[in-house]
Amino acid sequence: MSEPTPPQLDPLPGDWQRALAVVAHPDDLEYGCSAAVAAWTDEGREVSYLLVTRGEAGIDTLPPAECGPLREREQRAAAAEVGVDRVEFLDHADGVVAYGTELRRDIAAAIRRHRPELVLTLNHRDTWGGVAWNTPDHVAVGRATLDAAADAGNRWIFPELAERGLDPWDGVRWVAVAGSSAPTHAVDASRGLERGVRSLLAHRTYIEVLTDEDPETYARGFLLGATEEAGRRFGGRPAVSFELFPR
Repeated sequence: MSEPTPPQLDPLPGDWQRALAVVAHPDDLEYGCSAAVAAWTDEGREVSYLLVTRGEAGIDTLPPAECGPLREREQRAAAAEVGVDRVEFLDHADGVVAYGTELRRDIAAAIRRHRPELVLTLNHRDTWGGVAWNTPDHVAVGRATLDAAADAGNRWIFPELAERGLDPWDGVRWVAVAGSSAPTHAVDASRGLERGVRSLLAHRTYIEVLTDEDPETYARGFLLGATEEAGRRFGGRPAVSFELFPR
């Protein structure tokens, strides 16, 4: 008996102007959704990045004091490739990010500051499709981001933020999770795919440690494969998929 055909993915809503992407590490967005970001910035939409860590524990051969600044530089270069010039770092410790009120408060503060209608994050579940174990940082940041989207609009949660001039923002309409094993929506990646490749390639130092393959061949192969797979459920067009949580 043949496997049932998975349902087609709906287009991600387009009636928004500002987005904030919240992830744990430099490179998370480049593996996850930078081709979609490129398409959005081309349309004149505002996209900002919030990195919870600087990825300082990500390269075994580099001590954190060297690795953190290097990965920050690579992240800023990666963001610039897809038209993003607002990149912030929270300085939580890489590898040991803990879900809790401190993390929720820091993300809620950023949401109040940027006032997005769309919030993006990465897979918050324990596994990648039941095949590979997810990292604690991804899980903590993804779950905290989903919660912080509501926290940002409640004046009685983290009232100290208002004392810092960050008034409540209840304007988040959706949280879109990239890298989900249960996607519901997608964005056409055709126009942004080449810049998505360049964006991932900006993390060259990290990629060179990760694989012996030529970095450009690796980056292109990874993103072409991912967008082709998502595209099978999006009319055959290269796509970036998301699990969408309306609010």
